[in-house]
Amino acid sequence: MGGRGAGEALRAYRAVLRATRKSFVGDTVMLKESAAEVRKKFEENRHVTADSEMQRLLEEAREASHFISTMIVQAKLSSRGGYEVKLGEEHAGATLETPEEILKTSI
Repeated sequence: MGGRGAGEALRAYRAVLRATRKSFVGDTVMLKESAAEVRKKFEENRHVTADSEMQRLLEEAREASHFISTMIVQAKLSSRGGYEVKLGEEHAGATLETPEEILKTSI
């Protein structure tokens, strides 16, 4: 991606990374793995030059940033042995779904 497309891609890349850093704060493993996955996805599409394809990929990146920021919340193990979730304003209207692995370990 040259010129303007490269700048837009870099902004989208940084936005997705910011979203992961905010959503996975304090979780070193998830921060590292999510950053590697984001980089991989962007690297896979480095060769794209068609404007329509770039715009589609940039829209997907914007949607990913939004999804990560608003639909993913970390549950933390409390001193009582259960999991606690703290929702922020950005999560208003989101539906909470709990992964089965967490349910199994908390029962």
